[in-house]
Amino acid sequence: MHDFRYVGKKLYCEGVALDTLARKFGTPLYVYSQHTLTDHFQKLDRAVAGVEHLICFAVKSNSNRSVLRTLALLGSGFDIVSGGELQRVIEAGGDPQRCVFAGVGKTESEIEIALRKAIYSFNVESEPELERINRIAARLKKIAPVAVRVNPDIAAGTHKKITTGTYENKFGIPFENIEGVYARASRLKNLRLRGLQMHIGSQITTVDPFDRAVRKVVPLVLRLKNKYGLEFFSIGGGSGIVYQHALASGDAAWWKSVQSNNILTPRKYAAQLLPLLQPLGLRILMEPGRFISGNAGVLITRVEYVKRTGRKNFLIVDAAMNDLIRPALYEAYHEIVPLLRKNGARAESDVVGPICESGDSFCHDRPLPKVGEGDYLALMSAGAYGSVMASNYNTRALAAEILVNGRQAAIVRDRQAVKKIWAGEKTAPWLKQHRASRHQSSVTS
Repeated sequence: MHDFRYVGKKLYCEGVALDTLARKFGTPLYVYSQHTLTDHFQKLDRAVAGVEHLICFAVKSNSNRSVLRTLALLGSGFDIVSGGELQRVIEAGGDPQRCVFAGVGKTESEIEIALRKAIYSFNVESEPELERINRIAARLKKIAPVAVRVNPDIAAGTHKKITTGTYENKFGIPFENIEGVYARASRLKNLRLRGLQMHIGSQITTVDPFDRAVRKVVPLVLRLKNKYGLEFFSIGGGSGIVYQHALASGDAAWWKSVQSNNILTPRKYAAQLLPLLQPLGLRILMEPGRFISGNAGVLITRVEYVKRTGRKNFLIVDAAMNDLIRPALYEAYHEIVPLLRKNGARAESDVVGPICESGDSFCHDRPLPKVGEGDYLALMSAGAYGSVMASNYNTRALAAEILVNGRQAAIVRDRQAVKKIWAGEKTAPWLKQHRASRHQSSVTS
């Protein structure tokens, strides 16, 4: 599942003890396992070998260039949602011709750069977008490859903020309107109808929602293929991961549940979906993000204070919601474990950050090993939607990032210097003058 484990009393990433990284590079600190990234990609790649396919890693889940480089070297394509992500992929050595461009609000400049870089396909979200792409392609004397995103109106049973496949969401075009949209798009001279795409949500932990969506869309795909010569069908991403690790509890019952039929694995995913997809005779695209990167990373933080109020035990740490916003935004669960294993009693604790928001917390009333000031904790499963969603709120610098490969560890993103946070800001000229006037006034008086 991943390469974070205790060796004796120390928590390791592959062959490197995490406490040594914390002391050397400081905290908060993101640490990624290259072997875990590789293993997850290859497991999915092998599982779907029964169809021609392209795995397009969702860059939005983790856009660190070394992460992207690791996957590019494995032959990964990339699912991008901005012009900036496309440039990141290229800088990391990724092939733009293996990129699909998603998102509801593509700007004219983003469309232009994607056309100039010859991406594999645009995943189009609306008819006005089709018209815009056609217009820009005509100006550039190019033919734009497109796939319309169908909204199958399938509830994925996930958090309301990460479900994308129902008519309550902003994404895609309603299922019953798709054939009319393709008919109109076929008359736009600078478009090439290359495929059809869908995506129903994120952190989906059973195969059933995917099964329902694919079964619903397959007949539509066949009709469109026969009429317009489609090359591919993208079934999107969204495969979930297990966030409740046994590292903290050593709970044998939990491990038994992981092996049960309720946990989505690449093998189960492929076994149920490939029989539906193989008869299409199309290239199948997948756009996983969290499945590959989620359990490949942790966020290390230092306990600054232990605060007991009589009713609560607060572990105040140096990481905050600006570093990892998922618990505050989604009420998401992350297992929290000490870098040095501690035996003995546990205490119900709230792990909270230093930001002046009540929502700046990572857990509430969770039984955790008793730790003290200066101890280090790891927030597990932080490799997806962690650093990429970080901010400078409270003028806090962005955390450093480390990639581990066996016994090697390298910094792959420097800790942001505080002065860099406001480096692009300017003082309005009249405020500079005002400051000088006030200073002169105080001297005169």
